[in-house]
Amino acid sequence: MKVAILCRIAAPLLVAAAATSARAQSLPSAPQPSVPQPFAAAPDGFFARLATFYREDWTGTLPASPPSPRRGYPSPLDSLPFPNADWSYGGSPVIGEPDSNTYPLMFAIHHESGRDKLYGWVDTSVNGSTSANRNSPEANDLYSNRFELDQAVLYFERLPDTVQQNHIDVGYHFTALFGTDYRYTIDKGYFVSQLIGDHRQYGFDPTLEYIDIYIPQVSDGMNVRIGRFISVPGIEAQLSPNNYVFSHSLLYSVDPFTDTGVMATIKFSDPWLIQLGITASHDVAPWTSDARPSGTFCLSYTTPHANNNLYLCANGINGGKYAYNNLQQYDGTWYHRFSKTVHSATEAWYMYQRDVPAADPVTAPPTTPEPGTDPAFCHPGQIRCIAPEYAVMDYINVELSVHRYISFRSDFLNDKKGQRTGVPTRYSESTFSFNQWIGSTIQLRPEVRFDRSWDRPGYDNGARSNQFTAATDLIFHF
Repeated sequence: MKVAILCRIAAPLLVAAAATSARAQSLPSAPQPSVPQPFAAAPDGFFARLATFYREDWTGTLPASPPSPRRGYPSPLDSLPFPNADWSYGGSPVIGEPDSNTYPLMFAIHHESGRDKLYGWVDTSVNGSTSANRNSPEANDLYSNRFELDQAVLYFERLPDTVQQNHIDVGYHFTALFGTDYRYTIDKGYFVSQLIGDHRQYGFDPTLEYIDIYIPQVSDGMNVRIGRFISVPGIEAQLSPNNYVFSHSLLYSVDPFTDTGVMATIKFSDPWLIQLGITASHDVAPWTSDARPSGTFCLSYTTPHANNNLYLCANGINGGKYAYNNLQQYDGTWYHRFSKTVHSATEAWYMYQRDVPAADPVTAPPTTPEPGTDPAFCHPGQIRCIAPEYAVMDYINVELSVHRYISFRSDFLNDKKGQRTGVPTRYSESTFSFNQWIGSTIQLRPEVRFDRSWDRPGYDNGARSNQFTAATDLIFHF
């Protein structure tokens, strides 16, 4: 029934989008790092080709392919070393950006680089912390003083050809994720009992599954995404390799991660892009009791030469009544390039839910919170209340060479009613990270980080107000 409702509401959105007629050009969501094209004379055998690819990649002798043509502004950043070359947005592939990546696994399977691709990575991490139990709300190194398998990820995808402007093209994407990070990606309706029922340290999540329909006849290109996809706004709304540093901001740790529904992305000109979507609310499948039709609208503007990008979103908007992660999110992101080697990325959001059950009601029997969520610390005498929170974050990123860069991130979160972290307090964190590539297939991201909760202890299960961590992860791409 809810799927039918979603389809009826999404249909007029797509019809209205198709009626527009202006030229458009895209700036991308964060893609996988580009991999040079391997040599023409490939050795025989799967393992021989795989070993040759890595040897050539790590020694810097893997021949690079000539750059493929693209439509629109040139990329503002270098990738490598940065995880993406363009200012990112969600819910769509890069309209006007060619898919020229070759991955080790695909090269080993067959020498030719086809459009259907199978690839992925393994991300492991280790951290030392002043907290004895857990580092939360820090993410993704939740467990203190441990070595963990954060993500083992397999992608199977085909990107639509959005460079050409002659015919409709179709792509698809499927993700399988296993590791401790499943708790940050999982949705209600997709094996969520392993988290909120069994409290497993390691779990599996089919994080993304969608199809893309690219329609070049609409403006300068429209992409329609149908399925489960990453929630559209956010600098850190990516899986591990496409983030600047290993750990995540406080801002990221409490906002939604995936939505299921329909998203139309339309480019009107080189500067302008709009997105219109209808989803089942945040982090829930359409067949669950918490699903409800929710609207998303985003507007992106890029200045000439791509030195600045402003991306504004109203995300998952409905009545806002309390349910599993039914967050009403208003998000703004600003990217600024000081030079080819130095840029900043700034994000702020405001979120809320209405009628959240009180943590300690005194005038009536308590209402049990939704499993997997926290109640709100309402004013005395309230049984339910509105639970707002706001956050702001800033990155400064400096390229040192083609294989390394440094990042400094500062972050502030005010969880006013404690509904997102379990503690009503203000938080801040500062992180310094050194990021090193080996070839284009290994990432090493050591960092040091200091967190503070200002109004009451929010770390180490409420035992500490301050937390210091030193951590690193290592990502191996295949």
